[in-house]
Amino acid sequence: MAISTAGTAIQYEDGLTSPLSDSDALSIERRRIAETNTDFISFVIPAYNEGEKIYKNLLECLREVRRYGVPFELVVVNDGSADNTNQEIRRAAAHNPEVVPVSYSKNVGKGNALKVGARRASGNLVVFMDADLEIHPKHAMKFMYMLKATEADVVIGSKRHPDSKVDYPNKRKFLSWGYHLLIKLMFNLDVTDTQPGFKLFRKDVLDKEINKVEAQRYAFDLDLLVNVQADGYKIVEAPIELNFSRTCGGRIGFKTVKSIFKETMGVFYRAKMSRSSEGAKLAAASDPHD
Repeated sequence: MAISTAGTAIQYEDGLTSPLSDSDALSIERRRIAETNTDFISFVIPAYNEGEKIYKNLLECLREVRRYGVPFELVVVNDGSADNTNQEIRRAAAHNPEVVPVSYSKNVGKGNALKVGARRASGNLVVFMDADLEIHPKHAMKFMYMLKATEADVVIGSKRHPDSKVDYPNKRKFLSWGYHLLIKLMFNLDVTDTQPGFKLFRKDVLDKEINKVEAQRYAFDLDLLVNVQADGYKIVEAPIELNFSRTCGGRIGFKTVKSIFKETMGVFYRAKMSRSSEGAKLAAASDPHD
């Protein structure tokens, strides 16, 4: 099917516009394919300063997912990296049409990258996956089976699932448990772990909920799941194998912890205001004097 791109432009997150490229035209074709197949999987992969490993990791992901025998794409979002991440993503895309490179110049945060990637995704199923492959793409098929078997809307990986196999440093374990306790105290969220970077969504649910998310960085996952649960969608947790690969406990330092707390408080405030608003609407609807 030939696609005409004459006179069409795409708007990027930093406000720039450019003519519709071949990869953008291919994305439109993928959307057409997605409408005629039972399943089409979009992997949304945010990347920030991953130039050293991103090319190799994308090839590994392609090898794994091609085994599934279903249409798929890798929507790889360069979140304003200062290294050669964008060039390495485009190198992978040059010979692998399943790779959809998306890039913008300013680093905004992982949450923003996921939101941008989700909007570009063509599939009826969308996987969020980290670029470091600490949780391997082999989990995707298992998550798909679980989604269908449980009739869930979202399947999320959990480090605290009894069948999970997790290898990560004590610093991260301490921070993870601390955040887990904070979430438990502040939110009535029926999950044990919000943070692992491997999640599967039905695209129609994701499209509805992602536009409500305001957190752009570390509390993005929490913000999204709070909204998903508030609207009555079913979330199921799945076991994962996590092999930590970053040095010195990763990128989380004091400033990061401070930012996480600030964003989390923002999610709590918005959720509380939303509940108050819904309560006021219900009270007004039941007022016999109206």
